[in-house]
Amino acid sequence: MTVKLEKCNLEDLKKLQEVSIETFNDTFKDQNSAENMNAYLEQAFHDKQLEKELSIISSEFYFIYDDEEIAGYLKINVNDAQSEQMGDDSLEIERIYIRNKYQGKGLGKHLYNQAMEVAIAQSKKRIWLGVWEKNDHAIGFYKKIGFVQTGAHSFYMGDEEQIDLIMTKTLD
Repeated sequence: MTVKLEKCNLEDLKKLQEVSIETFNDTFKDQNSAENMNAYLEQAFHDKQLEKELSIISSEFYFIYDDEEIAGYLKINVNDAQSEQMGDDSLEIERIYIRNKYQGKGLGKHLYNQAMEVAIAQSKKRIWLGVWEKNDHAIGFYKKIGFVQTGAHSFYMGDEEQIDLIMTKTLD
């Protein structure tokens, strides 16, 4: 297994869209109605939405490759790009998405390490993320690497309100 990370740009929009829809759908389709899934996927991963996100200076996307195939990606935000006002000394991990066939290979840890490198390089004091309260696998992963729950916020899947746990890790 040869793993490499590569920063995404506007030319990667279609690949990013494909991986986003595939991973989100595979992860959450069984717990949500088809109508709510379709509404969310159309809104969150529409060409114009991803183009806007890729153009934000305070956000970065990184593809992770496993033997030259895109296995997933990371999206991080700082400053005013964060989805919650957590301060300029924080970095948000907005997405760690890994395709199903690459799950369990430690690729999420590689993406997390990239987020940590960026946070340290930018002298951030904490790193945080939101994770669906019913995503036990992800919650377990984040707890294992030192995150603690510090709050919660609403997340809308179509017309259904769901709760994301806010998890934070303080950096030394």
